[in-house]
Amino acid sequence: MAKTVLTAVAWPYANGPRHIGHVAGFGVPSDVFARYHRMIGSDVLMVSGTDEHGTPLLVQAEKEGVSVQELADRYNRQIVHDLAGLGLTYDLFTRTTTRNHYAVTQELFRGLHENGYMIRQTTMGAISPSTGRTLPDRYIEGTCPICGAGGARGDQCDNCGNQLDPADLVDPVSKINGETPEFVETEHFLLDLPSLAEALGDWLRERRDWRPNVLKFSLNLLEDLRPRAMSRDIDWGVPIPLDGWADNNAKKLYVWFDAVVGYLSASIEWAYRSGDPEAWRRWWTDPEAVSYYFMGKDNITFHSQIWPAELLGYDGRGARGGEPGPLGALGLPTEVVSSEYLTMSGSKFSSSKGVVIYVKDFLAEFGPDPLRYFIAVAGPENNDMDFTWDEFVRRINNELVGSWGNLVNRTVSMAHKNFGQVPEPGELAAEDRELLDEASAAFDVVGEALGHSRFRAGITEAMRIVGRANQYIAATEPWKLAKDPGQAERLATVLWTALQVVSDANTLLTPYLPASAQQVHETLGRSGVWAAMPRVEEVVDDMPVQPVGAGVPAEGRGYPVITGDYRDQQAHWGRTDVVPGTPLSKPTPIFAKLDPELADTGPAWAPIQAPAES
Repeated sequence: MAKTVLTAVAWPYANGPRHIGHVAGFGVPSDVFARYHRMIGSDVLMVSGTDEHGTPLLVQAEKEGVSVQELADRYNRQIVHDLAGLGLTYDLFTRTTTRNHYAVTQELFRGLHENGYMIRQTTMGAISPSTGRTLPDRYIEGTCPICGAGGARGDQCDNCGNQLDPADLVDPVSKINGETPEFVETEHFLLDLPSLAEALGDWLRERRDWRPNVLKFSLNLLEDLRPRAMSRDIDWGVPIPLDGWADNNAKKLYVWFDAVVGYLSASIEWAYRSGDPEAWRRWWTDPEAVSYYFMGKDNITFHSQIWPAELLGYDGRGARGGEPGPLGALGLPTEVVSSEYLTMSGSKFSSSKGVVIYVKDFLAEFGPDPLRYFIAVAGPENNDMDFTWDEFVRRINNELVGSWGNLVNRTVSMAHKNFGQVPEPGELAAEDRELLDEASAAFDVVGEALGHSRFRAGITEAMRIVGRANQYIAATEPWKLAKDPGQAERLATVLWTALQVVSDANTLLTPYLPASAQQVHETLGRSGVWAAMPRVEEVVDDMPVQPVGAGVPAEGRGYPVITGDYRDQQAHWGRTDVVPGTPLSKPTPIFAKLDPELADTGPAWAPIQAPAES
């Protein structure tokens, strides 16, 4: 049954290029999910963009000696091209420094404030002694006062899962320069999470299909809910839309308040650019619509607690009551799909420590599908997973090239050599029917896995069918049948069967390997777009909105977005019959075998081995 599916993808920071650890968490899993849902006929809206507010950009801009907007513009463009090159099918990948995003963020704040869920309070803020700049919670580390674990952040302890304030930490230090922060009184707006705790708990306890680690972590957060600051002492960000605050350029909304609003603002921008400004409501206000949020595990808090609390408060569904704002009652996440960390030689990816493989470099060397395959089959779906060049080379050469690529190449080559076309089969033998039935049944198995975000299970089953097809060819020995004129009909039947299973396997692998799926489609003698790909477009910030306050973006500024015509493709979930008589050409290899020496050294541009964690 077709669904209306929002695929909400985490917003990468525009303070530098993205590495493969980033796209392992938010990029590839979300695209596999969205592509599958389009293939089964769901009405998918996949949105995201670059997150361009907060202290990380200020720090990086200062390092590079450029303005924050200049830095954001440069990395926004690079990230757009990297993600498009990876084949991620965003309906809109935009950015947070747009007038529309400012306006939608301010509307959410106003609604929460009017309903009583934004409370004004004097708090203790962390300040860098050397710069006078506010330090965000996540840039302060220390010892957790609850469980005693080291490395706890100023917003939460990953060891015990408890929410923290920077002032709670024992021996706090700045991650930026190692200073001990100063704590000063400052006035801010806090999201009143305790007044939303009951509604949050009722919603979370109704979740059934979430990954167990995500649901357990989210439920644990309910045990220590406290009001949480949603504004900051900073001059870069969305103005607070209240009299006496909007023009105060020293206070802005917290980056994580506005970043999660981006899912909604991007949907609204997409609708405007599609020519139907109200189209976004189908994914946000229809009770039958479903929404899936994809991210790394360090962002669970903001998607299973902060964002749902913002939505509930805007709708007036907390203990303070209230009425929905002009945007209406907005749907809560159906599932928060969080991945663990992809590490390298045991260390977490880190640009500053040189433990990094950038997406741009990886794509230039290997293309998109080898990376997509590795993430799907060996990525951090439920546990931290380690990337090594040895494992990457082994997976690509043995599985992607040796099993799948080899199956396509030898099956089509034999059919082309002996018939020049898809042959007309004779009567099917038991072994033919058995293989065809297995391939047909795999659509339900893989589809069930993909529908529940179990991407590794899905690709494992698809590759099992590939392995079965290779076994079938080895058992039937079509190269021997070709030498016996009396076996011509049997040869035709075997090759037709193998071609049909190649077609089936290609469909099963399309969400994972869209670029090569298009090549296989054409290798089978077919034409047209099988798996649609994204494109980069230049647009102008011209939406008819009026954000308020100091420092709102200028109207008419141009920027790149990712978008695409994904409904104009032939890919669908189910068997596509191979048609006898379809001309076949001699195939070219779908994948290139990697140099075995890469297993030891990696490419010249990549780190050979990550340093040990300090």
